Amino acid sequence: MFFFSKSKYCDFRQCPKIPWLKKYKPEEYAVDPQTQARFQAGNEVGDLAMGLFGDYVEVTAYKADGSLDLNRMKALTRQYLSEGKENICEASFDYQGLYCAVDILRKDGEGYDIYEVKSSTSPDHPVYITDTSYQKYILQKCGVKVNRVFVVTIDSSYVFNGVLDLHKLFRVTDVTPLVDEEIKRVEESLKEAQRVMASKEEPNIAVFEGCNDPYACAFFGYCTRSLPTPSVFDLYKLPYKKQLALYRQGVVTYEDFLRDGSMVNDMRRRQAEFALEDRGTYIDREGIRAFLGTLSFPLYFLDFETVQPVIPQYIGTRPYQQIPVQYSLHILEEDGRLEHREFLGRSEEDPRRALAERLAADIPADACVLAYNKTFECTRIRELAEAFPDLSAHLLHIRDNIRDLLDPFQSGYYYNRGMGGSFSIKSVLPAIYPDDPSLDYHNLEGVHNGGEAMELFPRLKDMPAEERERAERDLLKYCELDTYAMVKVYEELKRVS
Repeated sequence: MFFFSKSKYCDFRQCPKIPWLKKYKPEEYAVDPQTQARFQAGNEVGDLAMGLFGDYVEVTAYKADGSLDLNRMKALTRQYLSEGKENICEASFDYQGLYCAVDILRKDGEGYDIYEVKSSTSPDHPVYITDTSYQKYILQKCGVKVNRVFVVTIDSSYVFNGVLDLHKLFRVTDVTPLVDEEIKRVEESLKEAQRVMASKEEPNIAVFEGCNDPYACAFFGYCTRSLPTPSVFDLYKLPYKKQLALYRQGVVTYEDFLRDGSMVNDMRRRQAEFALEDRGTYIDREGIRAFLGTLSFPLYFLDFETVQPVIPQYIGTRPYQQIPVQYSLHILEEDGRLEHREFLGRSEEDPRRALAERLAADIPADACVLAYNKTFECTRIRELAEAFPDLSAHLLHIRDNIRDLLDPFQSGYYYNRGMGGSFSIKSVLPAIYPDDPSLDYHNLEGVHNGGEAMELFPRLKDMPAEERERAERDLLKYCELDTYAMVKVYEELKRVS
């Protein structure tokens, strides 16, 4: 029997190969942390949105093994429809193996309205129209009269005042006209999907726009496994559409790229040439000296870690606002003395005030501060200054004196093969110090990147004391390595200058 869910249908519309590979080669699926975070945010928002229209019934049911009990969910849906329930959440339907669950099915006169809840801030994303069109098609086949279709998204302008207002947090958009146009494609698409999924032969689909639209495909590594490494898809700051254009012209290897020349700039040329032939380290001493000449001792190396709750937790914050919860600060004196300071907030309370006060105490207003990709730190400090006017002058002085340690690398003053065309601190550091285990993020315990830190911090408040102490230590060690890495990068620039 052909079984298809709305997620599989959306996958199929992006690329027919995605649902086929999920079925026949699931081990090749590579979920990145950003995708996983998007899934988690979606679940959180979906649960909250159930109360958007007041009282509701939910049909979600589980088997003993923890998997969804779809038969029970469909039976409950039929029961609640017959009882005339006004709001049915996760209303579940099946038509000849085609399954969907509606986030909110709301009674509207003699029919029902579909409300699809998304954790994003853009209601007219094409994939949302694809998703809701599939739902409307299934419901109509099941005999449900669908009047209108809505997409429920987050209103990023909403400011939390201490009491969560769902009607201000969520934005409801009528997408019925778009769905009515898109639904014309559903039946033909499902016929093609049935043919593809029934075949044991992998669809022969070359790399194309759908590999990165609307989402980056988790099978991209598998589908490009036969390409040389590196290839044009690894080139520095070359948009995917331009990478794809080169690929379709037969420009695949770095040799091809250099011969073609149409999209070569100084940075990409160096990336390609150094990858093809290890030329050691390229150094522009004058450029590095000019950068170092803008600095003055003592040097303050600063790095923030943040959380980004989709549902605002603290008064005066907005959905998806970056909330600084910790920082690391290394202070380097001209004679080489190095001091480390740090701050980690408490996850059960708004950490911003305490962090801002400590930051103002740790960094003089006229200090020379270094950050890596300073836009992030500068923006967080500006937001703190806006939130706490009494600290504003001092914080803004700090912001105005921040220099960017990324600049010498992004400007092309220092490059070697190990960077692989990337200038992030986690690419630059091992390229400069490839054999120093103390500078290897993989050797840290518990937290190895910003995504893991962002996921761990909110859970601290619910941990037993011993586990919390260990997690806090892991967070501090990770953030400390970020600023120590900056010190080591600075030392290398100083050495080669």
